Amino acid sequence: MSEPPQSGATPHPLPTLSGDEPAPKASRFWSPRRVPAALLALLVLGGAGLLLYDVVAVRADHPAMWWRRELARGLADRPLDDTAVLAGAAVAALAGLWLIVLAATPGQRALLPMRRTDSGVRAGLHRDAAATVLRDRAADVSGVQSARVRMTRSKVDVRAVSHFRELDDVRGDLDATLADGIRDLGLERAPRLSVHVARPGRKG
Repeated sequence: MSEPPQSGATPHPLPTLSGDEPAPKASRFWSPRRVPAALLALLVLGGAGLLLYDVVAVRADHPAMWWRRELARGLADRPLDDTAVLAGAAVAALAGLWLIVLAATPGQRALLPMRRTDSGVRAGLHRDAAATVLRDRAADVSGVQSARVRMTRSKVDVRAVSHFRELDDVRGDLDATLADGIRDLGLERAPRLSVHVARPGRKG
């Protein structure tokens, strides 16, 4: 049985940033993109293995595979402005452009980076979770019957329905409440707020 801590012992404080130490900038989260990387690796491995096998077979005095002979014959006979050649080049160019975009962009657009208070900790908030929090904040405003919140990395679009009170008063309360809610989310870059308030539609 472990002994209880002595009364004079002090717990170790949690690591925090000092007052004069600037907070590190929170960058976006990068997607691992395992599926495109795995597909590309399998494609390159299969093509390289098939080509290597055919080269070794030709070196051993065996005829080249039919696809290699047809490919060489087609490339020799078809002009560069042939439709099939242009289509193949376009597909290859689009595939290369797609891979470059995947390599140069972080992805994870649904994950919003939060402000960092510790150099060794990174945190993010999913856009749907943030929208749910702001929607609950909007629903607590007096006069709001229902609210829909659509959130992107740079904008929060709120559309509320008010069944009583003046629309301008409800909009003002929503602006103040949601502005506080966005600050409480602790995001690195606070998105712009856009609020629209309307009356409920007539039934029937």
